[in-house]
Amino acid sequence: MNLPKTWGALLALLLAACAALAPDQRADVPPAAPFDLLGRVSVSYDGRAFSSNVRWQHTAQSDEIWLMSPVGQTLAHIIHAADGAVLTAADRQQYQASSVESLTRRALGWELPLARLQYWVRGLAAPDSVPDSFERDAAQRPAALAQDGWRIAYINYPPDQQGGLPRRLDLARGSQAIRLVIDDWRGETPAP
Repeated sequence: MNLPKTWGALLALLLAACAALAPDQRADVPPAAPFDLLGRVSVSYDGRAFSSNVRWQHTAQSDEIWLMSPVGQTLAHIIHAADGAVLTAADRQQYQASSVESLTRRALGWELPLARLQYWVRGLAAPDSVPDSFERDAAQRPAALAQDGWRIAYINYPPDQQGGLPRRLDLARGSQAIRLVIDDWRGETPAP
């Protein structure tokens, strides 16, 4: 038996298997690429519904999210940094937690999966876990992703002038559904 050839074949097989598990992610897009987006969000959960306009500023160090009424009144302002998350409601009441997920669950009644959404919104799988599935459309753009119990459908893409970023994501987990419609990417526009 030729041991070096056997080990080489096993290594090649192992590398091919790992490549099949991981979705494509361009090496020139850092996971924490900053972005600023404007859009709308609607959430259904536990027989209830919530909708608002949204502005989300993301940097490597922090996230800042405004949930606003149609006339621009801030309904909730969320700041997330390394030391935790703070939500300030329209009545100026503040809520604090170690993560946006637990904070929004407690203050709003529904979970905003921000730690993973910063990747999903750009058509990428979150790097901290292997996705259950990752599908692409005929143009090789993300079409559907399942990760950490969430199912994400990429519904709409703009013409190529926006770099091919999704304009609508439908997220679902259990009885909760979130629709995020992105009207405008501002600042440094990430490319998938």
